[in-house]
Amino acid sequence: MLFKVEMTVNIPLNFPVEQADEIKKKEKAYSQQLQRDGKWRHIWRVAGLYSNVSIFDVQDADELHQILMGLPLYPFMDIQVDALCRHPSSIHDDDK
Repeated sequence: MLFKVEMTVNIPLNFPVEQADEIKKKEKAYSQQLQRDGKWRHIWRVAGLYSNVSIFDVQDADELHQILMGLPLYPFMDIQVDALCRHPSSIHDDDK
């Protein structure tokens, strides 16, 4: 199943910089492994915000939930999820 996920990160201004940097390092490694595994198909930064729009390709909503809960920055995120399905006018045969 495909899901569009919008994530906005809100790290408190008084959060220790060194700790935030370590969490961001772990987040990058985790997200890049999910991309290599084909679970996190696309990621785009939202210009001017600490935010992204991503497309996940997972078995079901439960798998997506587990992935999102595993994000090191999850405690600092506002997340919106939308399920996607193939559009009948798409010319791409590999759309799901």
